[in-house]
Amino acid sequence: MPRTPAPPDTDTATPATGPRALTRSIGVGGGTLLTLSCVTPASSLFVLVPPLFADLGTGTALAIALAVLLCVGIAFCYSELGTLVPSAGGEYAMVTTVANRFAGWLTFMLSFIVILVVPPIIAIGVADYVAAVADINPSVAGALVMLASTVMGLLNLRSNAWITGIFLVIEIVAIFVVSLLGFTHTTQSAAVLVKPSLGTSGIGLIAVVAGLAVALFVVQGFSTAVYLAEEMREPRKTVARTVFWTLGISALVILVPVVAITLAVPDAAALAGVDLTALVTGWSNSAVGAAISLCIAAAIVNAVIVMVIQNSRVLYASARDQAWPAPVNRAMGVVSERFGAPWVATLVVGLSEAVLCFVPVDTLSGVTGVAVVALYLSVAAAALFARRAAHRKPHVWRMPAWPVVPVLAVAVLAYVLVEQSALDLGITAGVLVVSALYWWGYLRRRPERWVVAVPRDE
Repeated sequence: MPRTPAPPDTDTATPATGPRALTRSIGVGGGTLLTLSCVTPASSLFVLVPPLFADLGTGTALAIALAVLLCVGIAFCYSELGTLVPSAGGEYAMVTTVANRFAGWLTFMLSFIVILVVPPIIAIGVADYVAAVADINPSVAGALVMLASTVMGLLNLRSNAWITGIFLVIEIVAIFVVSLLGFTHTTQSAAVLVKPSLGTSGIGLIAVVAGLAVALFVVQGFSTAVYLAEEMREPRKTVARTVFWTLGISALVILVPVVAITLAVPDAAALAGVDLTALVTGWSNSAVGAAISLCIAAAIVNAVIVMVIQNSRVLYASARDQAWPAPVNRAMGVVSERFGAPWVATLVVGLSEAVLCFVPVDTLSGVTGVAVVALYLSVAAAALFARRAAHRKPHVWRMPAWPVVPVLAVAVLAYVLVEQSALDLGITAGVLVVSALYWWGYLRRRPERWVVAVPRDE
């Protein structure tokens, strides 16, 4: 339904017409390219997977496989809610619509944690992979990547789909080369994949489950499809297809090289401090190693471009839905006449994340995993309310085996959440407490605020 303008008052009135709408310009192909780029197979493999190797050893592939299996159920929830509520607000718009405003607000803050912390972490990693051609301070390199990605994020979405698609081809070629080299240099039996160990010590199932938070982060980009729903043609059909295409392709291109690397290292102990670029060089030569490193750097840039695009849409949607004081809402809701991008929101997101590249992120990296699990938990719980009478709309994609799928997803995600460290849980809880205070002190008393808009399909 079209958005109903907020009633004017002297303190909070916004223009009756609201912010300019986003342009529907992409289909399943463009949406899949953008969404798959957010999974960033190469950057996930070379930036996020090594810490998993250090913690789980040969159990890394098992943890990622379990994460993919869990993501199938989560993808069901995203697809149904994403077609019911095709909004750039993504998770928070879905939860607000089917549950209530307060739950939607907390969901927004969980997504905001992720969108602020993840891009700088990924961008800083580019320094390690351009070392073959330039020695750059990681923070400076990360900030430059963030600034360049912000400029790209200001362009037309269709142009970005093609640009990120080119980067995606480059990183998939790199992953293919790593997989091929790994499988042609295997030294271990496939049995190590189902009997996790790190060195001479076995890895228990509880440790693998605890590692699911990071493993979910490795494959979590498929959810980006719902952020692009307002810019997809026929979102009731396109969103679900994009979600499942992305999840299937990303599972393949991430799991295959992880298995190849696991089987190709000399022993399980070597995974504790694995240097993937050095492994590739050892399997081939320095020229191939340098080429792969540059491909990884390109993949990181690709990832950050898509993240800036995604994150700016979330901030734009929150302004359109009146989450902030009126001047902020007006500014964040401005959309470029030429490129159709929310350019103020894009600048705010990109510049903020460039600054965060100079802040130590060690204490924040664990929080990201917690926030992702909690975000998925909120979506799975919201899916339980998606079939009430008020939401029985025609042409909405419906998941099979409802409500069994969301119930199982909620149970598993809740267990994974409580297995995380007390510090990471505490930091995330602290952010949510502050968010709840903002709600009770400002939003709750203003019914014209936080009114989630679900645009027309056309």
